[in-house]
Amino acid sequence: MRAVFLTSLLTQTRGPTRLALIIVALSIAAAAVPLDPATAANVHHALLIAFIILAGWIGVIAVRLAGQIYSRRLSSDAADLLARKHLTQMRILERIATVLILVVAAACVLITFESVREYGVSLFASAGIAGVIAGLAARPVLSNLFAGIQIAIAQPIRLEDAVIVENEWGRIEEITGTYVVIRLWDWRRMIVPLSYFIEKPFQNWTRQSPALIGSVLIYVDYTVPVARVREELTKIVSRSKLWDRQVVNLQVTDAKHETVEMRALVSAADAPTAFDLRCEVREALIDFLQREYLHALPKRRAEVTLSEDARHTLERPAPLRTGAITERERSRAP
Repeated sequence: MRAVFLTSLLTQTRGPTRLALIIVALSIAAAAVPLDPATAANVHHALLIAFIILAGWIGVIAVRLAGQIYSRRLSSDAADLLARKHLTQMRILERIATVLILVVAAACVLITFESVREYGVSLFASAGIAGVIAGLAARPVLSNLFAGIQIAIAQPIRLEDAVIVENEWGRIEEITGTYVVIRLWDWRRMIVPLSYFIEKPFQNWTRQSPALIGSVLIYVDYTVPVARVREELTKIVSRSKLWDRQVVNLQVTDAKHETVEMRALVSAADAPTAFDLRCEVREALIDFLQREYLHALPKRRAEVTLSEDARHTLERPAPLRTGAITERERSRAP
């Protein structure tokens, strides 16, 4: 791995290396050519700044290359928890290292200026107030920086974890140095500050394992045969390719004024499969009740109170009609 890294680093830093050689050659030429002190100082100062920038550039390339080589060794399977853990740590640490290299390079460039150096000394003289102001101004940046370190170590989230944030379900698509990109179920992208996952609660559905238990609620009449529905549920999931053959159960979880609530529990390998399995079980149970126990579907009951005359009218037997026509009816006929 070290040989691959060094070979790739030399290949990808050909441009900065050539510029570094040019800077060294210019430095030697500037020392050999007789220049006045002011011009020589300016030339040396410019070459020093260019060298610092090149060093920072090479450092960023080296960090990015190390991350790429390490990522190739990891599995791309979303179900591999260890691979996603290491990949998340590497991505966060890579971005933190890149930011630190850029900050150090910028600080080194600024220190080369005499005026900035004197200004820094004057700031240190009043470091009390300046430190408070700088701390307040940089609080969001520092909080995200420390949150990134905590996430890299504690691993509350990993790449491709299934999470629920702000009542939205999605997967962790990208973790940067300041924010996290969540790919929602309908392909939208939610951008969340990195510190959110340290300061606020959220749901992680793949923290230990991607397997989940899904629930299906069915509301039926009190006349439903629960044992028969439980037997049918077992047959439904046994025929399904989405079930992982771990959990299947049906219980009456509530009895309301007009209906009975039955909850079916089924397990699947991951969240998308569990959602599809729940829909399949719900549709199959409704179809079963419609075919076999139509009377068990929810219904409304009403009690009608009749008056005494209406009750007698309904209870009075209707006159029997025969094929014979009476004399009275014949006389009324046209």
